Formats: sequence, structure tokens, C-alpha cells
Amino acid sequence: MAGYYYFIKNLLGYFPKGQLMSKPKIAIVHDWLYGGGAEKVVLEIHKLYPEAPIYTSFCSDEWRQKLDNKVVTGYLQRWPFTKLRRFLPLLRQWWFARLDLSQYDIILSSSGNGEAKFARKSRPEQLHICYCHTPTHFYWRHYDEYIKRPSFRPQWLARLGLKSLVRPLKKRDFNAAQQVDIFIANSTGIQADIEEFYQRKSTVIFPPIDVSSFSPLAKNRKQPSIPKKPRCLIWGRIVPMKRLDIAIKACQKLGWRLDIIGKGPDVDNLKNIADKHTNFLGFVDNTTREKYIKKADLFIFCSHEDFGIAPVEALASGIPVVAYEAGGALDYIKPEKNGWFFSEQTDSSLIETLEELPGKKVSPTKISATANEFSAAIFHKAIKNIVDKSWKEYSHENRH
Repeated sequence: MAGYYYFIKNLLGYFPKGQLMSKPKIAIVHDWLYGGGAEKVVLEIHKLYPEAPIYTSFCSDEWRQKLDNKVVTGYLQRWPFTKLRRFLPLLRQWWFARLDLSQYDIILSSSGNGEAKFARKSRPEQLHICYCHTPTHFYWRHYDEYIKRPSFRPQWLARLGLKSLVRPLKKRDFNAAQQVDIFIANSTGIQADIEEFYQRKSTVIFPPIDVSSFSPLAKNRKQPSIPKKPRCLIWGRIVPMKRLDIAIKACQKLGWRLDIIGKGPDVDNLKNIADKHTNFLGFVDNTTREKYIKKADLFIFCSHEDFGIAPVEALASGIPVVAYEAGGALDYIKPEKNGWFFSEQTDSSLIETLEELPGKKVSPTKISATANEFSAAIFHKAIKNIVDKSWKEYSHENRH
């Protein structure tokens, strides 16, 4: 019987790569699903592999429906873990590491500030590809910022928990990263972070943007130049790391109108420093957002972001973007072509850039065109190429 097994194995190895190979079974694994840019990436991966189940620690009803009920959750979905999930990284690490994914050939994880990368291979011929949105912020690059401005409430508890647990969590996170076969980074900045913190190489594939939903807005914009008192816009999650306080202070000092769309734990703090120039709109539907997009002259982006989907959506809409010169913004802001940078994460640095803009000529259609390279179609093609190529190479190596 053993001789027959080795005969078949050698026979399969004789054929050219790809021949006699069955279609690999894929499992998608993601940190959690309740809203944000990373979830949009998972949605596009699901469109690419609609039969693949999606394993996650927590999923909202809305996202379960968006993903065609292909989501698989466990005990972390149930009370009381739903209320405490953000404070339980050790439990999430344990849960992902113990997932039984033995029936799948490819584990395609999507991991950022969570623990999906902890999903383990149960046999050597499996392939683990990780789309990395970022090495976990509060262990690595943004640790000091999270200690100063925790996103979680109460802040004293968040600080205490992070300071107490960061060393073992960091070590476990690093070790999990060593078990991944192939890393994909969502920006050149994250590519550098993966190499610095995980000591791993990666390939950059930008996250998918729904360019087609925003680009028609650019054609209707009548904005030959930046007006004397521009109307500014921000949308997205309102958390301390986004540094909306910088934009609020800068616009107040200049006497410029600032509209903020979104919700989050930092709203009340920001309202305390805002005056009549700032308009908090909360969560709005797409029709209302389009109304404010048409009114806006500038989009302001103050965060050191892994990538930053909202500013690229703004570009697709034909709005020039003023961004902090760091992180993902370096991949899509082309100074004087579709936006401008400010060099320090302070309101004075932002003001210095903003004061130079009135009278600058802009072309909404040309600005919108710079977002085309981030379309979902390009993302689909890039992901499929790396999955197909990696699986063929990996399978060939295992056969020999």
C-alpha cells in the first residue's frame, strides 16, 4: 500500500504545475465584523470567494446579512463577551488559535487590531495568507498614542489594562506573525511596519474603494479654484486616534466652516472644544452625505492612518484632500495634483498649509481620476493573482 502511495505522489509531481490540481478550499478569517474599512475589504474578498465561510470573533446582524450569512462565530459572540470583546485580546487570541480549519487548503486572514492572524494551520500542506491592515496599533507603532488617548471607556481602565498586558500580548502577536506563510500589506507604510515589527516581507495590495459610487459626483462639481473661505469636510469614525481636534481648532482660528459626519466615543470631547464653525452631523445616509460632498471645498485628514479609505473616497468625489504627511496618505496624495500635506500633527502646522490654499486652481475630474487605481476591480485581480500563484507554488513545493 505504501508503494502505491509513493507511486501516485510521484506521478502527480511529474505533471506540470496546475495540472491535476483540484480547486483549493478557502476559509476567510477576520478579527470582527461590525463596521469600518477592514470590513469593506472582507466584503470584497467574499465577492471573490463567495463559497468560503468567514470565521470571526463577533459579527453584527447587519454584517452577517451583507456577507450572505456565510459568517461563523463562537462563544465570543454571546453575552457577556459582546459587551467586553474589546477588552479581551487574550481570549480572542485563544479562540482564533483553536479554530478547526483542517478541512481547508488556504486560510485567508484579514487582520489589523485584532487577532485573525492567530488562526493556525493544522497540517503542513495548508497555506496561510494574511492581508494585514496593520500590526496591532496598541502593541506597536501607536502604543504611546493609545496610552495618551484611549479609544475605550473608561480611559483609566483601558490604560491600566494595556500597560499590564502589553508585553505578553506583544510577544504572542509577534509569534503568531511568524506562522503566516505570506503577508499582504494594505499600504507601503504598513509594509514597512510589517518588516520592522514582525521582521517579515510583504506585498502591497491597496484596499478596495467603491470609486464608481463617488466619481459621478466629481463630474457635477463646479470648482475651478479654492475659495477665500473654503468649506471643509470630514467623515469617518470619531475616535481620538483620528485627531479631529486638530482640524476643529484650525478651522475655528481661520473662521472656516467644518462639517463632520460620523459617530464614535470622541464626539463629546470634541464638542467641548468646538464653536459655531463646527457642525457635527452624526451618522447620515448616503444621500445626505452626497449633499455635503457637493458643498465641500476641502477634505481634511489629520490621522496617521494605516491607509485611510475616507480620503480616497473624497478624492473620487473630486474633493482635494489636505492630509497629515504620514502613513497611508503618502500612497495617494499627490501634492498640487489632488491635495496637499501638512508636516506636523498640530493645528498650527495645518493652518500653515490651509492659509496657502485660497485661490489655488483645482480640477475635480482630474482629482477623481487619481482614485481609479484603488478600485475594487483592481483589488480583486491582485488578490486572485497572489492567491492563485502562491497556491500553485506552495502545492508544487509540497509535492516535491
